[in-house]
Amino acid sequence: MLILTSVLATGALTLSACGSRSDDDKKSSDGGGNSAGTSSTTVVIGVDAPLTGANSATGLGIQYGAQIAVDDANTKKLVPGVTFKIKALDDKAQPATGQQNATALVAESDVIAAVGPLNSGVAQSMQQVFDSAKMVEISPSNTNPALTQGKDWATGTKTRPFKSYFRTATTDANQGNFAADYAAKTLNKKNAFVVDDKQTYGAGLAGIFKGKFQSLGGKIAGTDHVNTGDSDFSTLVTKIKNSGADILYYGGQYDESELITKQLKAAGVHIPLMGGDGMYSDTYIKTAGAAAEGDLVTSVGVPVDTLPAAKTFIDTYKAKGYPGDYGTYGGYSYDATTAIINGVKAVMDANGGKLPSDARAKLIDAVQKTDFDGIAGHVSFDEFGDTTNKQLTVYQVKSGKWVAVKTGEYTG
Repeated sequence: MLILTSVLATGALTLSACGSRSDDDKKSSDGGGNSAGTSSTTVVIGVDAPLTGANSATGLGIQYGAQIAVDDANTKKLVPGVTFKIKALDDKAQPATGQQNATALVAESDVIAAVGPLNSGVAQSMQQVFDSAKMVEISPSNTNPALTQGKDWATGTKTRPFKSYFRTATTDANQGNFAADYAAKTLNKKNAFVVDDKQTYGAGLAGIFKGKFQSLGGKIAGTDHVNTGDSDFSTLVTKIKNSGADILYYGGQYDESELITKQLKAAGVHIPLMGGDGMYSDTYIKTAGAAAEGDLVTSVGVPVDTLPAAKTFIDTYKAKGYPGDYGTYGGYSYDATTAIINGVKAVMDANGGKLPSDARAKLIDAVQKTDFDGIAGHVSFDEFGDTTNKQLTVYQVKSGKWVAVKTGEYTG
């Protein structure tokens, strides 16, 4: 009931505008001497991600990916008369906090759209809030298929739950299958032990990997679950050691998996740990140390540092000394933010160069029509709000660094 009340309250907000006009703009509209060319409007793009605590390395990459996109738009004056700003909120990877942040963002009339969150479980708590307020939400990292295709997606019945929700990362339906295909066909693994962290993202990804691995003739040596925040995995390590598994697949984030692989290797179990994009962070290698050698992840897209279009972005990120890992979702965050900025321009162009009072609602349709080449690949959305860019990459730890070993699309 509390959730419903919150959603209804945010949905009932009546916004006179989604941008704040400068004093010059107000004088111009009131008959003052300033021309429209000197007026300016501040438009705020919200960012929600874990900026502290668990998953903060990747969360900060999302925040500053968006920041660089806004700075570029302002410098290049991509939308004449508009100054874009970022308002970043920390969800601490907690669904309840994410919902509070969504409620706070839609309550501010200057905020026109949001980028984030990182975690699929957090997204589930935010989607209704944004949709009720007719506010665009674009995640650069959510991968659970149900977010865009509905709870029955696996049966082939796909229904888009929220028209306002989009993502620039491809789904686990592609990622989990891509990983299983690589494990079975390229690594020739026969017995997989599958573990997840009970979260929306981790459990979903692990389930997809398990099903595909079995369909390719692989056997499941065992399954288990861990809790986020756990640090002692001795019981799990014993189970894996006794199972005869030749690979461990983990559905979850790097916070737990970096400790699991370290304790697994310390116990003499020298099999690779494989996971999804939630593990793809330099922090994983720094914490696990030598134990990470040979471990694998899949992640969305092509390695950002191999893309010519991303060179300036990477150089800027490094030059400014921004914290976090830009390599996982920074490029996708930049592109998500750019999609919003381009949408604002389209909405204003259709309204005589001014931001309309129903800018949020109009932005949903504008973002749906997104079609441009971003720094991490082509950016456009299908009828579900999913990215049309289905590229995935397998990375392996070699000599203490993530090295791309295969890039492609999962084709079934």
